[in-house]
Amino acid sequence: MIELQNVAYSYGGGELLSDISLKLAPGSFHFLTGPSGSGKSTFLKLCYMGLFATSGDVQVFGQDTRTMDRDDIARNRRRIGVVHQDCEFLDHLPLAENVALPLTVAGRDPSAEAENLIQLLTWVGLTRHKNALPPQLSGGERQRAALARALIMSPDIILADEPTGNIDWEMSLRLLTLLVELNKMGKTIVVATHDLTLIRTAKAQLNARVLRIKNRRLQLAGSDL
Repeated sequence: MIELQNVAYSYGGGELLSDISLKLAPGSFHFLTGPSGSGKSTFLKLCYMGLFATSGDVQVFGQDTRTMDRDDIARNRRRIGVVHQDCEFLDHLPLAENVALPLTVAGRDPSAEAENLIQLLTWVGLTRHKNALPPQLSGGERQRAALARALIMSPDIILADEPTGNIDWEMSLRLLTLLVELNKMGKTIVVATHDLTLIRTAKAQLNARVLRIKNRRLQLAGSDL
């Protein structure tokens, strides 16, 4: 689904990622960990074409990102749901409209998919908040709303960047349960997190690989977590 071969990424201050190779198979679950500033968010951006590799090959759904035109990029991005770390919403729109925004951007009529939207809000436990404005939501509610928004286009891959970073442990477990359920439904999941306790908890529930970025390189984490 996504494959990186000998990928490097550099920015003005130097090389951030070096010689990264990884294949995300359909239905797999990966955790990505590493210290702050190690390149976790950058890695996810390379996967959803928010950034493009300085060198190496990135294949997304069988296409080389270097040869994709704008339409190819937009089409493939619709197959990838992203839960961003900052959970940005349009504060003047109610929750349901915020969750449905990707449909509008893709040129689809949200009203024609109202039933699916309500089912999705029910699944993440936010139906009673559908008319609430984002500033009225708690941190955990915003994170679940961000997950719902990432799922509204029925993507094949979910990339979550520190999805539990600003919520309490109980809500972290609830969000983890939702991600595990998605994986059991066949979705490919990548969760970038520094929360090793969350990773240990998840590994007891499913067959997840744990990757670590260290010294600009990607490695399979061992039993030292």
